[in-house]
Amino acid sequence: MINQLPDYPIIQLPDSLAVIVDEFESARARLRALASAVPDDVWARRPDPARWSVAECVAHLNLTSRAFVPLIRGGIAEAKRWPAAGSRRYRRDFVGWLLWRMSGPPARFRVKTTAAFVPSGNEPPSLLMSAFEELQARQVECVRDCRGLAIDRVKVVSPFDARVKYNLYACLTILPRHQHRHLWQAEQAWPNHVNQARA
Repeated sequence: MINQLPDYPIIQLPDSLAVIVDEFESARARLRALASAVPDDVWARRPDPARWSVAECVAHLNLTSRAFVPLIRGGIAEAKRWPAAGSRRYRRDFVGWLLWRMSGPPARFRVKTTAAFVPSGNEPPSLLMSAFEELQARQVECVRDCRGLAIDRVKVVSPFDARVKYNLYACLTILPRHQHRHLWQAEQAWPNHVNQARA
């Protein structure tokens, strides 16, 4: 049985940020559903030697979140030095928009992952899930802390490739979309989950 953290508190956010929180919430619910369907002894089993297991997909998401949370926190601190954003609409820059478009499911093409983000997949499901829940809560907290800030004026450097920069708003929209991409991948590693969901 997977231990679950309490649901996030409901707060008022502008639509542009509320959508991001909804995406994070949706990813969390999607993984919980998968975790309840997949036996623990199957998590580390690859469906194909060239494809990640459920455990590897979740471990990769945890590695990604751990890398991004401090970057986001740094970006928020910088955004506080800019004039308030007010009620204007946030916009992604071109690089951020392109990555956002590419990062969603289904995965139509494979992208080689930077070595630091290649997962081992050896952790037990309970630890993977508790880490995911904690990191998800921290990311949602980051989004909440962006209220009123000019987060599309601040650039962050991708931990996947130091040559790539995009604004903080784009970063926040990419992260849950990237999660859904790998959760889709995890679902393909355990197709019985799809069949159970349809039953």
